[in-house]
Amino acid sequence: MLLALVLPVALSGTAAADGGKSSRTWTVQVGSESSDQAIQGMSFLPRNIYINAGDEVTWEANSAEIHTVTFLAAGQTIESTQPFNPFSPLYVSKQGGTSYDGHSYYNSGVMSNVSNSGFAEVSSYTLKFPDAGDFTYYCLVHGAGQKGIVHVRAKGTEYPFTQEQYNNRVERAERAIIRDGYKQWSEAREQADDNTVFAGADDGVAMVMRFIEPKVVIHVGEKVSFVNNGMGAPHTVTFGAEPANPLPPLGDPTNYTGGQLNSGILLPGATFTVTFNKAGVYDYICALHDYMGMVGKVVVEE
Repeated sequence: MLLALVLPVALSGTAAADGGKSSRTWTVQVGSESSDQAIQGMSFLPRNIYINAGDEVTWEANSAEIHTVTFLAAGQTIESTQPFNPFSPLYVSKQGGTSYDGHSYYNSGVMSNVSNSGFAEVSSYTLKFPDAGDFTYYCLVHGAGQKGIVHVRAKGTEYPFTQEQYNNRVERAERAIIRDGYKQWSEAREQADDNTVFAGADDGVAMVMRFIEPKVVIHVGEKVSFVNNGMGAPHTVTFGAEPANPLPPLGDPTNYTGGQLNSGILLPGATFTVTFNKAGVYDYICALHDYMGMVGKVVVEE
């Protein structure tokens, strides 16, 4: 008889035997990725989490791609923060305290699960939520396309889901994100050729962190156009020694014969066209994502 009474409670989705009176810590995943880092997710998982006043949320980095967890100040818009500024402490360093006040600017710093992203590694970020309300946060790197909401209800409210149930949903979402990324990759391959290289691909769900195609063969005097036709991810096309600041353009793409050449930041919709006027093998990288394997090669024949 006791077992019959316990099982419905265990399976109902409520998270606490005390009716939700005890404070607890919840986990949200920041990003996701394929095993080779080629596919990166642009999501907080779960996107919506329901907690009670007095609870904490811990965000855990789960991708090589950088992200932030950022609650904007009252009156501030995500559009006003774009594009991401990798040299500003407001973007790359932790801002605010450990208890969210509901209206000030709070930032995790740059989160990643690797140590070679170019930023100080932040693997987790925790905030306490003392007051009820619905609080939206963003990733400053990917803008309005990547946001989450912390729904804080009154203390003692019954929780709608357990952490285990959130985790199960997250696993399903991760698999769908990876499938989406490989589909984009396949579709981009069909459009790429020796004169058209796609600087990654993204659709607001997943990002392909590869040049498509990574090796092209052309002749002296021909052009290669590097196209960022994604929705949210910036890239660069950088030949030669990587500049200390990859944001501004460097060199003359209309007459490339070797050495340093940098597109600067290629935002979604941008194209960088290079004319190759000397035979040789020219390696290039995305200065933002080379640590994930986003590199390429142009072979120029006579």
